[in-house]
Amino acid sequence: MSRGQTVAPTLEDIERLAQAAVESLPDAFRRFLDGVLLRVADFPDEEVMRDMELESPFDILGLYHGRSVASEAVTGAMPDVVYLYRRPILDEWADSGETLEALVTHVLVHEVGHHFGLSDDDMDRIEAMAH
Repeated sequence: MSRGQTVAPTLEDIERLAQAAVESLPDAFRRFLDGVLLRVADFPDEEVMRDMELESPFDILGLYHGRSVASEAVTGAMPDVVYLYRRPILDEWADSGETLEALVTHVLVHEVGHHFGLSDDDMDRIEAMAH
């Protein structure tokens, strides 16, 4: 996605970028994402706003909702979900100077890292491998 485009990227555009980012992750990590859903919304819902004690819906770019890989499986549990929030991502994109692809990859890797229970340093290494 280029900065010179005249129409903001859609939810579907962000989802395509996120799917491409997933496909660029190392196989060892990607195979553990089977069953993890990817959802793109304009903003977090009111429950997330309240639970995360956010002052603004622009305060969060993404969210991992589920159990980490290190947790025991629970029968009947809802599927794990990675949420990406389009409007906050677009604001960050406008302010950061990064490409939209790089920013979506960064947010996705960070949220997927929560699935693995990884540290920020671990997530930085995964992101470097995804590029």
